[in-house]
Amino acid sequence: MPDESVKVAVRVRPFNQREKDRSAKLIIKMQGQMTTIANPETPNEEPKSFSFDYSYWSHDGFQEKSDGVLEPAGGSSYASQRRVFEDLGQGVLDNAFEGYNCSLFAYGQTGSGKSYSMVGYGQNKGIVPITCDEMFKTMDKNADPNKRFEVTFSMLEIYNEQVRDLLSKDNPKGGLNVRQNPKLGLFYVENLKRVPVGSYAEIEKRTDQGTASRTVASTNMNATSSRAHTVVTITFDQIIKSESGSETKKSSVMNLVDLAGSERADSTGATGDRLKEGANINKSLSALGNVISALADLSMGTKKKIMVPYRDSVLTKLLQNALGGNSKTIMIAALSPADINYDETLSTLRYADRAKKIKNKAVVNENPLDKLIRELKEENERLKKAMEGGGVVMQEGAGLTPEELDKMRKQMEEDIRAQLMANQAMIAENAQSWDDKLAEARTETEKIDVGGADNSRKSKEAYLINLNEDPMLSGVICHFLNSGETSVGRKDASPVPNICLSGLSIQKQHAVIFNKKGVIEIESVSGSGSKTKINGIPLTGRKALCHKDRILFGSNHMYVLMNPLKPETADNSLPKEITWEYAQKEIAQVKGFATGSAGLSKEQQIVQEQVLEILPMVSEVNAVSEELNKQKSFEVVLISAAAQEGGDITQSHASNDLVLVTVKMKNLLNGNTWLWERGKFITRRYLIQELYQKFLDGENISNIPKEQDPFWEPTEDVLIGTSNLFLQSLSYCLDFEDTLNISDYKGQEEGHLKVKLEPCDNKGKPIDEEAFVDDPHELLNKPYHFKLTVENANIHKSRFSKGIMVKYSVKNNGKVEEVKTPTVKNTLTPTFNHSKVISIPKLKQENLDFFESGCITLSIYGIQEDTMPDPKLLKLNTRELREASMYQDLRALTINQELRQMENMENSTANASGRRATMFGNEIASDTSHLKTEVVLLQRKYERLQQKERRMQQICEEWSKKPDGEKQFEPFYRAVSAVANSTGTRLKTRVQMLNQMLKLQKTVALPSYKDNSSPMLRLQKEAPGLQRQKTMDPSMLSQVLQGQKYVRQMALDKSDGKHAGDGDTISLFVFDENEHELAQEASQNNGVVDYHKVAHHHYPDLQLSKAKTDSVIEEKDGTQGDQDSFGSVDLEPYMNADPEDSADRSKRFTQNGNRTGLLSDINTKREVIKPARNAVSEYSANKKTPSKSNGKRPSSADNNKTESSACVLQ
Repeated sequence: MPDESVKVAVRVRPFNQREKDRSAKLIIKMQGQMTTIANPETPNEEPKSFSFDYSYWSHDGFQEKSDGVLEPAGGSSYASQRRVFEDLGQGVLDNAFEGYNCSLFAYGQTGSGKSYSMVGYGQNKGIVPITCDEMFKTMDKNADPNKRFEVTFSMLEIYNEQVRDLLSKDNPKGGLNVRQNPKLGLFYVENLKRVPVGSYAEIEKRTDQGTASRTVASTNMNATSSRAHTVVTITFDQIIKSESGSETKKSSVMNLVDLAGSERADSTGATGDRLKEGANINKSLSALGNVISALADLSMGTKKKIMVPYRDSVLTKLLQNALGGNSKTIMIAALSPADINYDETLSTLRYADRAKKIKNKAVVNENPLDKLIRELKEENERLKKAMEGGGVVMQEGAGLTPEELDKMRKQMEEDIRAQLMANQAMIAENAQSWDDKLAEARTETEKIDVGGADNSRKSKEAYLINLNEDPMLSGVICHFLNSGETSVGRKDASPVPNICLSGLSIQKQHAVIFNKKGVIEIESVSGSGSKTKINGIPLTGRKALCHKDRILFGSNHMYVLMNPLKPETADNSLPKEITWEYAQKEIAQVKGFATGSAGLSKEQQIVQEQVLEILPMVSEVNAVSEELNKQKSFEVVLISAAAQEGGDITQSHASNDLVLVTVKMKNLLNGNTWLWERGKFITRRYLIQELYQKFLDGENISNIPKEQDPFWEPTEDVLIGTSNLFLQSLSYCLDFEDTLNISDYKGQEEGHLKVKLEPCDNKGKPIDEEAFVDDPHELLNKPYHFKLTVENANIHKSRFSKGIMVKYSVKNNGKVEEVKTPTVKNTLTPTFNHSKVISIPKLKQENLDFFESGCITLSIYGIQEDTMPDPKLLKLNTRELREASMYQDLRALTINQELRQMENMENSTANASGRRATMFGNEIASDTSHLKTEVVLLQRKYERLQQKERRMQQICEEWSKKPDGEKQFEPFYRAVSAVANSTGTRLKTRVQMLNQMLKLQKTVALPSYKDNSSPMLRLQKEAPGLQRQKTMDPSMLSQVLQGQKYVRQMALDKSDGKHAGDGDTISLFVFDENEHELAQEASQNNGVVDYHKVAHHHYPDLQLSKAKTDSVIEEKDGTQGDQDSFGSVDLEPYMNADPEDSADRSKRFTQNGNRTGLLSDINTKREVIKPARNAVSEYSANKKTPSKSNGKRPSSADNNKTESSACVLQ
């Protein structure tokens, strides 16, 4: 027969209730064989298209018949279960009757509808039951007396690379062995039970038996259904008798495979876990993907030498024949239609697209029966001879050690022995008549009790029905509640309970249920320490139960009470059908997690699903920890992505709003904690399940190395808490210094962190405060730099004293950079003084948006060490330790809540807006930081208004002093209106008062020292308007020379691009009619305007708040000023100085070596400023031409001249 490609079909399901509640968007479209998927994140992007053999639209367009069967509505393209069978199942059935092997496997994400297509729900039967039913109907129509049929049924589950027989109660430790037939090269499951069946009803009952076995195993934590593969194998034999009396067997093996959920391994985030390789999660699916890729390449001829990795997993071994051998294979890929599942659905489509390239070569399996028996006997004789005389003879292999050769010999001998036993079993099977085997199997089938599924009793008696995360496994187990008492517990209890449960946290005598004429009550057995929850709330004492109440026994056994005698007791708000998801949401709500979906973003919906998924896992792992006494506790922790990875200054706050679901593991002996990402926890949970299974199997697990213990983890830095540093001040180029609250993930205060933000240049030097902008948009498209300084911290809990550090992430020069302060040890009050300059090459609007509403999250970490616990704690078991830890946490929480309530009571009188009274610590910190920033901004705007008001008063005063004849109202009104409507033009001027003094050097000369007299300075005649002095003390000469040196250095600094002259800078806003003219003049003259044109806009007596203060300068009213006030200092003491004062000042100036000493002296007297300023201004105004050099080298004074009228506009 020619090669035949694997047939691939895709099917999209309807929205489930959760997706409807969230108003999910449909991302799948189908037309004919074409399926398209649209990316919800990029709606303008062209949808991706795929073509398959069949594309089934089962999303909508259906109606329900009276018997519950779904059928297409008029004119719709809905694909019903019957249509899917006719396209796919009928082909499987036809091929089986022709003698071909057939395989049908369903692939897709958990919850995508695989089981619905394969098995179906209720009256809507899936491919497997319809195929079986039709097969027996066709067999019943057979009228040929020379043809008879034999059908056997088997059902197995592959979980974590272990095979479990679902039709057998006894499974060996580690599961059944998978062996390879040395003759055929195919793999088979050793000792798998194959049951003869003679009708569809028998197959249905055996299927229910297997499903119940899966349910019990899942509930007992031996397996998790969403991670298990289910393989149903139906062997269909047709024995045809020829005219000569010989018989020929035409055999077909039908493999019907429901694969585990196809969630990608990388999506769980389990990277970096030291034990990841030890977990077999998704190993089978990963191996299956590799096999499909290799077979696709082989079929297309893209590679010459390809080794198909069938041996990489149990699943691929068993599917070897189905995928790349003698089989007609069909794959059905189940698709989730909602936008939240885009990534997984796209992955499924690509997987299916790859599979359709595979080609198989199927042949009819037809052989004479006597030939088969003869070949089996011959093979047995050969195998026996191989086992005789010391076993298999092996030649030395290249590079193999004697130990390796011995190991290989033993393995081969074991395989031969197993094959010999299998052949003998087949010979014995053929020796027994089919009728005898079928009768024996039917007797066993009739005795099967799958949980008391007696529908007639369900309408008359109260009962418990199970819930499972897999809808296929819900409603499988039923326990009726007889009148009187019904005990619940383990089967090893004495007396044996009426309802026997096993698994985590189930006590021997767990609970008692009372049924008195339909009134149901439940009570935990006193002193047993059992855990039972009713509707998510722990059971304490005796409680009456209502219809549809949810009961959780231990960690995994979830049941719903159905009481047909008292249906009116049910809560009216309950849904029509209680599901596992509903019960888990209820538990999550009781624990404080929000479960409502209205208004949630896609990211928030994902987080909510992950929380609901992981909560029962955490309860399960806690139960294992208690039972194995591992002294560890686990809890779900939600942490923002910013707290984990830091803020990004280039992104808006909304885009950084993703929350990570983590699990915190706590050592109950020494308090050390670890935060595991969701994927890592899921990996560990599977390893913990394996460990617990070994414990149940009686293995000694107390001596395993700690490196192999999933409960053990080396110490690592622990997140104490986070602080949010808001950046609003950066939008206005303002410094901001604050002490931030350190809040943990629960919002509890863990300490304080002092930080500082300040705009700076690219080298980290703070820019002067004159860079303050009114409108943040002025900063757009310009380079921007700011410095973040982590100064110190104060941590509350003493266990963090071993070492503390701070981490945060920022985007610096376009690259995300992780910043970490040095670790400060042996203190709870560490001083870091760590600064980081952060640069944005070109400020964009998104940066401003982040400044306004975003923050940088500072994560404070503590160093953990393995310390010896309190000896008293060693006497407690894990449960007692957990209770003690929970009590301590509750006590601390209560204290914090009381403190917050006291704060709220203090603020309640001032809070008239009706704001809620209770806030988390991080919310309070956020509001406080925002308020502090707004106060700074409002203060700066207030100062602006002060200047504006002073200018208006100045105009009014000038107008009032004019003679009545010169008072013109229109110019006065125009001037006042211009100031009132002006926003102010910011000008910046440097008034070099020392330069004015240095200009005096040109008016004095040194006398000749022939008489060895003291140096004298004589005032030249060219200085009109200044008070003349005959002589000047030598100390005055020293001051002049020192001033000259300072000015020269300042000029050099300016030429080097440094912030020269910051100390004598005045910043002022001009509110006037000539604002535009001043700005135009500054633009034309390279940023320089005449100081006299803006001098009257300077009000040094205004008390302004400055970000940078200088303690040596004081305002006239005694308040502290800043460097900008240098223009208002008094020079009069230097122009009329006594010799003693001058000498003393000169000495101090020389000792300081900088201008600070001079300025502190200048500040001591500020009585008269205007005469000196006027005198200097008059001198400067009358100086028309510079002195000629007369061919001589210019003096240093000439080289360092600076015009006093310079005003720089920025």
